Amino acid sequence: MMIPYAAAPALGTVTEIWPYLMDGARVTVLVALGATPVALVLAFVVGLLSRSRHVWIRGVVRVYLELFRGTSVIVQMYWIFFAMPALTGYRLDPILAGIVAVGLHMGAYGSEVVRGAIAAVPRPQWEAAVALNFSPFQCMVRVILPQAWVGMVPALNNNWIELLKVTSLVSVISVADLIAESNTLRNSGYSPLIVMTMVMVVYLVLALAITTIMRFLERRAARRVGRDVAPVFRTRRGDGSVKTAPSAGGLS
Repeated sequence: MMIPYAAAPALGTVTEIWPYLMDGARVTVLVALGATPVALVLAFVVGLLSRSRHVWIRGVVRVYLELFRGTSVIVQMYWIFFAMPALTGYRLDPILAGIVAVGLHMGAYGSEVVRGAIAAVPRPQWEAAVALNFSPFQCMVRVILPQAWVGMVPALNNNWIELLKVTSLVSVISVADLIAESNTLRNSGYSPLIVMTMVMVVYLVLALAITTIMRFLERRAARRVGRDVAPVFRTRRGDGSVKTAPSAGGLS
């Protein structure tokens, strides 16, 4: 998208800027939605494999984790988009390359969330599943993961918001996302204050939408395992100290 410099006013109005930013926002959402299942699948697969009894499997998992957590996501994008064609003879579409890079990067962080949540499930739960003659697969799917999922959701909420913010880097591989459109607008003479404030608002709205979805999932998951995510009320005593207590809906 190119805007003739002479046609751009010194201070662009919101109505003039909005359509261009919405074009970029759609690409940002597309990359985020594409990278989310990649990251989520990798998080669960790698998180579960990290508990394998086989040393070589844990070794492969460790290499993946150290590679994608220890290198910059921009470097990973450059490698996938510019360097990988030298090995494969085929260059990915910029949006697809961005989705793959962001998914691989955030999947490495998500896998640690999965591993930690599974490890946090009390040992008696594992023993009870074994006592019921569950297979390892049944034990994981029917007993452990439902309880671990409740603990995963808050951390995965943070990871999903971080994934959204990481998508702002895909402009370095020629993806016309929200940041790329904002740069074009600024270079065309529109006020950086107006442009970047609107960009910030768009990212904030998207992050709030993610938080709303994840809080709904957290409450639903908690109820399924007999818990409740209840608000906490604070009351002030006569001596000035503060007492905290869960709402009545959170008591069982």
